[in-house]
Amino acid sequence: MAARGKSVAFARIRAEVIRLVALIPAGQFTTYGSIAIHMNVIARHVATVLSHLTPEESAALPWHRVVSANARLSPNMDPKLSRKQRRLLKAEGLHIDKEGYIQKADEHFHNVGVRRDIRWSDT
Repeated sequence: MAARGKSVAFARIRAEVIRLVALIPAGQFTTYGSIAIHMNVIARHVATVLSHLTPEESAALPWHRVVSANARLSPNMDPKLSRKQRRLLKAEGLHIDKEGYIQKADEHFHNVGVRRDIRWSDT
């Protein structure tokens, strides 16, 4: 039996999350849930992938453009990382209130796409 997180299905999910996040344009954002719905997985899968990026992936990928539901920066994120996310989003022209909500969210929301009927398991 493969170690947890080392399955072929997880590797495929991870690759697709990274691919989709790379497509989010500057000045826009999406949510963990939007990516998850598009991929036919749960939002926690998306969050797990993004929270375990390598330093090289983190430097190359616009991970900061993925936020929690209701266009809010994750309140569960490490405070230092949250400040970095806020700074990067502001540099792209997004306005974020003191509670972490992106203002005028509809103007900046990136629609990942409709739900796809994907089976990620090996069977």
